[in-house]
Amino acid sequence: MSDVISFRKAQFLMSAPTLSQCPDDSGCEVAFAGRSNAGKSSAINALTNNAKLARTSKTPGRTQLLNFFSLTEQCRLVDLPGYGFAKVPKAMKKEWDQHLAEYLQRRQSLRGLVLLMDIRHPLQDYDWQMIRWASLSEMPVHILLTKADKLNNGPAKSVLLKVQRELQAAGFSEHVSLQTFSSLKKSGLEELETTLMQWLSASESLSID
Repeated sequence: MSDVISFRKAQFLMSAPTLSQCPDDSGCEVAFAGRSNAGKSSAINALTNNAKLARTSKTPGRTQLLNFFSLTEQCRLVDLPGYGFAKVPKAMKKEWDQHLAEYLQRRQSLRGLVLLMDIRHPLQDYDWQMIRWASLSEMPVHILLTKADKLNNGPAKSVLLKVQRELQAAGFSEHVSLQTFSSLKKSGLEELETTLMQWLSASESLSID
């Protein structure tokens, strides 16, 4: 009988600086990535209903490790290092890039990538890079346009449609989906959960409680 997935039961598993130090490449996992000020940790905390699970910091870019959270014995969430904002040496940024690309392209248990972008500043250069890396492995990407509470519904929908058009124009629409999201208002949680469950249940008969 398969374990039941409940995002509310997520627990910290371990941190890893490199792919070789990650948990065994078995089961299934979904990774969260985004610029250091995109609200990544806040989104994970909202999803799991645990304000202390993923660390949030007033200094963006503090997360420099791959952080793993267990959902069941075989399913995990992964908080990837924030990118593009941290004031760190170029050599360190280059090393982060290498580890991120290696993880996205070689991790067999990875079922999908949740890519977070501030709705006021979507599709920055690094966001495109992450989409390209994922596309090389035909990895599905689900974009969260975060901090949607900063905009009214009309402007937020306009940004969503604009991003959708740009992805189509760049030829990435087949493997990329998107939605608006607000950790503060808890809006968009149900849609995010649905996407994650589709990915995590792709290879096993799992259910959410």
